Amino acid sequence: IIPPDMNKTQYIDIKKAGNPNAYNREPFSKAEIEKVWKWKDTNGYFNVILMLIYSGCRISELLDLKKEHVNIKERWFDVTAAKTEAGIRKVPISDKVLPFFEYWYNLNDCEYLLSTPEGKHFEYRNYYDSYWKPLIEQLGMSHRPHDTRHTCISLLAEAGVDDRMVKKIVGHKRQGVTQQVYTHFEIQALLDAINKI
Repeated sequence: IIPPDMNKTQYIDIKKAGNPNAYNREPFSKAEIEKVWKWKDTNGYFNVILMLIYSGCRISELLDLKKEHVNIKERWFDVTAAKTEAGIRKVPISDKVLPFFEYWYNLNDCEYLLSTPEGKHFEYRNYYDSYWKPLIEQLGMSHRPHDTRHTCISLLAEAGVDDRMVKKIVGHKRQGVTQQVYTHFEIQALLDAINKI
């Protein structure tokens, strides 16, 4: 019991509460990325891991991407629904993964770019449990889908890509920007940036 005239705050330990479900996001190492490249021809869903790494988009953005929002010829896709206003953007398609985008685009009649083997839209849980987790375990890794986003950001920074351009690619908020307008020049600049990794 603390006497009423004493300062009670000295007995209280307040720490910032963290998310109990949070985990340390760990980018893929260069060796791990190379391993995914080596396995890419064994299962088409390995390509999805590479598409995520080389686009920086969230898994939900790729799973919910409709073909009508993909421009293979000009090498970009539109994220039309996102967690934040900055998340609504044009994402450049890296030359490295363009063949994977073409493969999925032409695979079947599903309106979504990625689909189940039956040609149906993926729900996140279905993709994660049936494809992501088994493939990552097969590789001997323990990554989660969001790690691909951090990998892209790390690779872009390592390649010397301007922070403003990185934020545009991955959809992070930029101070003072409320409306996205893309010119042909800006799309080319985004492509040049993503192709540095």
